[in-house]
Amino acid sequence: MSDEKDYRDTVFLPKTEFPMKAGLAQKEPAILDRWARIGLYDKLRTQRAGRTRFILHDGPPYANGDIHMGHAMNKVLKDIIVRSQSLMGKDAPYIPGWDCHGLPIEWKVEEAYRAKKLNKDEVDPVAFRAECRAYAEKWVGVQREQFERLGVMGDWTNPYLTMNYESEAIIAGELLKFAESGQLYRGAKPVMWSPVEKTALAEAEVEYEDITSTQIDVAFEITEAPNAPELVGAHAVIWTTTPWTIPVNQALAYGPEVEYLLVKRNDGFQFIVAAGPADALMYDCLARFSKALPAEERSYETVTRFSGSQLAGAVARHPMHKLGGFFAKPRPLLAGDFVTTDAGTGLVHMAPDHGEDDFLLCKANGIDPVFAVDAAGMYRPDWLWLGGQGSVINKKFTASDGPICTDLREAGALLAASDDFTHSYPHSWRSKAKVIFRCTPQWFIPMDRPNGATRDTSWDDESREATASNGATLRGIALDAIENTRWVPEKAQNRIRAMVEGRPDWVISRQRAWGVPIALYVHRQTGEYLRDPEVNARILNAFETGGADAWFQADHQQLLGEKYDLAHYEVITDILDVWFDSGSTHSFVIEARYGAGTRADLYLEGSDQHRGWFQSSLLESSGTRGRAPYDAVLTHGFALDGNGRKMSKSLGNVVDPLKIIGESGADILRLWVAQTDYFEDVRIGKEVLAGTGDAYRKIRNTFRYLLGALDGFSEAERLPVAEMPELERYILAKLAELDAELRGAADGFEFNRYSRALTDFMNEDLSAFFFDIRKDCLYCEAESSAKRRAYRTVLDTLFHALVRYAAPILAFTAEEVWQARFPSEDESVHMLEWPVLPEGASVESDWTAIRQLRQQVTEAIEPYRREKQVRSSLEAEVTVPVLPASEADLTELFIVSKVSKGDAVTVVPTQRHKCGRCWRHLPEVAQDGALCDRCAGVVE
Repeated sequence: MSDEKDYRDTVFLPKTEFPMKAGLAQKEPAILDRWARIGLYDKLRTQRAGRTRFILHDGPPYANGDIHMGHAMNKVLKDIIVRSQSLMGKDAPYIPGWDCHGLPIEWKVEEAYRAKKLNKDEVDPVAFRAECRAYAEKWVGVQREQFERLGVMGDWTNPYLTMNYESEAIIAGELLKFAESGQLYRGAKPVMWSPVEKTALAEAEVEYEDITSTQIDVAFEITEAPNAPELVGAHAVIWTTTPWTIPVNQALAYGPEVEYLLVKRNDGFQFIVAAGPADALMYDCLARFSKALPAEERSYETVTRFSGSQLAGAVARHPMHKLGGFFAKPRPLLAGDFVTTDAGTGLVHMAPDHGEDDFLLCKANGIDPVFAVDAAGMYRPDWLWLGGQGSVINKKFTASDGPICTDLREAGALLAASDDFTHSYPHSWRSKAKVIFRCTPQWFIPMDRPNGATRDTSWDDESREATASNGATLRGIALDAIENTRWVPEKAQNRIRAMVEGRPDWVISRQRAWGVPIALYVHRQTGEYLRDPEVNARILNAFETGGADAWFQADHQQLLGEKYDLAHYEVITDILDVWFDSGSTHSFVIEARYGAGTRADLYLEGSDQHRGWFQSSLLESSGTRGRAPYDAVLTHGFALDGNGRKMSKSLGNVVDPLKIIGESGADILRLWVAQTDYFEDVRIGKEVLAGTGDAYRKIRNTFRYLLGALDGFSEAERLPVAEMPELERYILAKLAELDAELRGAADGFEFNRYSRALTDFMNEDLSAFFFDIRKDCLYCEAESSAKRRAYRTVLDTLFHALVRYAAPILAFTAEEVWQARFPSEDESVHMLEWPVLPEGASVESDWTAIRQLRQQVTEAIEPYRREKQVRSSLEAEVTVPVLPASEADLTELFIVSKVSKGDAVTVVPTQRHKCGRCWRHLPEVAQDGALCDRCAGVVE
């Protein structure tokens, strides 16, 4: 057949310069530059002015260090949502922001001081604050570039910073709203304290890790027992994993309903422990005690059993009572409803300085804290036992052979000690050092005091009715607000509700330098803070002019005015908890830019923010506005490595988003985010990214095919839906189904569902089905034929829809695709709105049955292809048990030579000749290489 004519020049092959190889890492920066050059973000704001607004309020990351995978995942997800809302025709601004105050930054500046052997406390606070400000400014600039490189579109020229003077003034103003309504108090109570950072910490600033601690059993000799005189001389035994609290012990707690045992050792030593179920707790205690005794002394007998109520009025003495002073005071035994027999001895030693239960029980019995442990975790120099020693978080100091246990052992009070108790313990998430409970004077916002804020019961979503069932306290208002907020996923509501229901008063003071000061004056005699709107107005005016630094440089007499004498007032220099700063962002970002009373449509952060930003924002707004600052809250999980482990430098498993962008492009990372089930923890690694890369290539090739197949398409070629073949109408109907699915997924912020539906449609409905069937029509039909016009009309509809659908996720690729077909100097795919699809795409055939049968035929042909009995499906003739469409239509749909009805799906190689142009095997082709009737007409 060497003399066969070559018809390649007569075939209409797709034409496009759109490359198969993406080269995203090289192309994306140029696309970013173009967006900046045309002012895309501002153009969108102008274009969408007056439309329904959708506000996703950005939770501020710390301006500290390069971004990590958690940052990337969070920002990309936010951008996808904002772009999708914009696509749906809304005005969707995005104001990025940074948390600039607090320990993350202060700690880094202090590290530089320590490297130079300087003491931060000896530096002028304003000068130190200036260094913190400069450090934050540096990292804001770095992170801004990195976030922009991810393709995150926003007002990057005008972000919000908590350290801006206006922000600091509004934060101070929010604090003064709490003060003016009586929602502040100063009190001494145990709070989480970091001895390393020398400041109080909020629960959200603490993370829990398993550690191995020293556990000890200590005997307190009973000196009085009015309800059980036989107990005098016996020893009440307590168990603790914080030996350093024994030098601050002031009482013991027992359970009134607990059964106790008086046990006698064979040397005559008597002690008291709880029995526990089936005496199990006692046996655990004896096992611990016996380890410290020679074998001949490990014999015990139970003297008596008694109820805890008989310990009422009993008194013990401290093991170090011989030191006199504080240690010689009697230690009362107090009834405590928190005492259990789950572990320990059933008796609890009370140090009101270092435990919430301890503090409350002792306070109720007239026992006050003694403040024996200082800010650095050292005992006061004047403390009789271990004065000036520590730190109490030093493992050697609290070990079984350390000074505390050594002294107790010498006093004959240490019944057991071992360094092998594993348990979860709180650590500062910044310094990673252990924290302690420490009683210090702090400022609090009460959770259960009647609240003066006006309750807002208006809700935008009529499907959620406002409730007012939890009381007019901050806790009650916040719980009501939780009920009237949309939580995505729904289970997040239970988590934050439980946290708010059980949380203590909000400690808002920090003993640090870099932050917004608690701008209050406290009367030296009454202890009351000044509540004067005129004074507050002068304070806020000073903040607006000079920022929070103004408080540390102020002429406080001038701020107080003529009505008050500065000599009568203490100037508070504690700073605010940074969670109060970020919890106030709704006021100086959303309300300041969009009007008082405006609520964000959505807050979106990781699941750890139920105890962080979600909650601090909720409490701040509930306390000042009587409502939540958001209508909806979305929670995502954490990014883990490919094996499901937490990323850690020490493990060497950190996946760097900047490296991925530099090698593969941001769109690969964006597609990965969209494809994950981000409501749970997600994995990322080489294998995961390889799968994402494959998915991307299929999407890109779909667009490349569309661009090539639509080469030269014009409106004159467009065909009405009613005149289209049923296959085209079926695909339009499937597109309408996809459209509805994507709208639902976007409304639900479910972009895993969104991306899966989009890629499934592209791969299964288009590439593997529609494009496969119609390639013959595209290549070989006459350019003017109705079938080819219908196909290209549908391709044009698909192009306009799919490029829009893909744009929120593949921000760069969608722009590249759009510009490849519609090049312009100042337009962008991201200015487009959700596609309007053609109507009237009705179908009569059972396309589900047709596609199932097509799959069966394809599977039946495959063995013949493997055995090389046929080289392609065009060389096969098939029989099928049912004919859901005409034989001619099925022949085209199945891409075979012939379809006929039979008893089952069967395949035989065709004996028909192959058309030299379209390669179909048809009855009218006289010999291989000759033309079929259609091709002959086209060529002529």
